[in-house]
Amino acid sequence: MPQHSSPARQPDDPAVRIRNVRAEQVHEGDQFITRHGTPSAEVKKLRVIPDSFGTPALVEATLASGQKATIAYGSSIRVHTRAPAPALSYDDLQSLPVEPESPEAVLLSIAEAYPDDPRVLEPTARLARGLNLKAGAHLEDVYNLAHLFVVDLDDRASAWRVLDLLTELPFDGNFGRWKWVEAALALAAFMAYDGGDIDAADRFSAALRSAEQEETDPLQIKLTAEFRQRQLDEPNLFDREIHRAVASRDAAAERPWRVQRLGTLLYLLAHGGSRSLDATELRRRIQHELAALRPARGDAPWQQSS
Repeated sequence: MPQHSSPARQPDDPAVRIRNVRAEQVHEGDQFITRHGTPSAEVKKLRVIPDSFGTPALVEATLASGQKATIAYGSSIRVHTRAPAPALSYDDLQSLPVEPESPEAVLLSIAEAYPDDPRVLEPTARLARGLNLKAGAHLEDVYNLAHLFVVDLDDRASAWRVLDLLTELPFDGNFGRWKWVEAALALAAFMAYDGGDIDAADRFSAALRSAEQEETDPLQIKLTAEFRQRQLDEPNLFDREIHRAVASRDAAAERPWRVQRLGTLLYLLAHGGSRSLDATELRRRIQHELAALRPARGDAPWQQSS
């Protein structure tokens, strides 16, 4: 029967996938993968067999051939299935091996407060398998988690714990990676100021600008400074795109433009404002964007259009 060394043959039907599932997640119509890598007859009936104390112990599957197979409850098995992937749960995350007090352990401890929220669980599952702080995709996932905690969940305590993973990283010369650290520093600077810690806000803002001092060529320094000043004085706040989405009542299109606007406002604030938007006005606009992006109270964040 299932699960031995031979690689499974890929199903011809593109709707069918080979997936590792727990015994209790097997569906009628699934086919087990035999030791030869071929699919068994389809599962026609399933029942859970408890132990002597009433705790689920075995899953018994009756196949179309009449054969029966038993699998230990909670164990994993490979199947050919048309069923969608089961929803990730916090229990799935708890099984991941992580070092105590590691960044991965920090993320898992934060996710414990959101056992039913896939927007927390899914990126945490990816990162907890091994967080690489030199990988741009991982930095992006970490920043997006912090953004989720601030904007959608209004949980700044968790956001700070996530941001701590990014805000101490130095500029390494790679602007593709740095943009996520920069975004984290801008968000942290705003949150620190909003919480009354002006010294911390100044430190985060200074760290954000540290990459600007890396250039040594005088001409390039001048050109970069002029370009950055134009960015500050004439920022693109995506007014046209947001107005168009609002006019057409297209919330799905509106949200990503507002997220980009918020990021720009945070960046401007971390630079102390500009000639066109001073710090007071920027803070007012940031609060407005947070209110516009935040789900209505009582609604689960993953139920909102995105």
